[in-house]
Amino acid sequence: MISVAIDGPSGAGKSTLARRLAAELGYVYVDTGAMYRAIGLYGLRAGADLKDEAQVTALLPAIKLELRYADGAQHILLNGEDVSEAIRAEQVGMAASSVSAHPAVRTFLLETQRGLARQNNVLMDGRDIGTVVLPDATLKIFLTASPEARARRRQAELAAKGVDADYDTVLRDIRTRDDQDTHRAAAPLRQAEDAVLVDTSELDFEQSFAALRKLVEQAAAKEG
Repeated sequence: MISVAIDGPSGAGKSTLARRLAAELGYVYVDTGAMYRAIGLYGLRAGADLKDEAQVTALLPAIKLELRYADGAQHILLNGEDVSEAIRAEQVGMAASSVSAHPAVRTFLLETQRGLARQNNVLMDGRDIGTVVLPDATLKIFLTASPEARARRRQAELAAKGVDADYDTVLRDIRTRDDQDTHRAAAPLRQAEDAVLVDTSELDFEQSFAALRKLVEQAAAKEG
């Protein structure tokens, strides 16, 4: 099986690029961030203090997550409810960052993620795929862009959905998320030593996609 691990900070375009790569190359796309967002959403709905590890850990036995694929897209089900759209709210993104800092949450999801890679050719994106989840991945990519570039993209994305977002607020949220993800005790965001660094600050989507596709195709060819 070919496994591609794509790590990087929030807003770097990992999910959008990985989803299209998987569709065009015939791989299974695994959005691990969606799994953490679903747990964050459950915690928000439960009114839990998401920075309190004991409170979050106590929620886990009641959570059942399923991944389903339809028309090349991944859908995530939380206790039978399709929450694929609900988990994309800004508040849920911050909640995901909070719950992902707890070792119990990461352990809860780890075997599910590894199992998918054992059974399929996968493109898996997240924060610690190359360092923790798939340390022996065929190819590891660290996808990044400057906070300013990511904030501009996020603001444009929200505007396209009819959401009026202030650039400075979006930038502040991205920097806060970066700080949480890189300084957490459990599996912090960092570039694996053998990962290929791809900085898309000055690239548009098609240029970024072409760069990643070339890397994946070269890695697959080496595997023969």
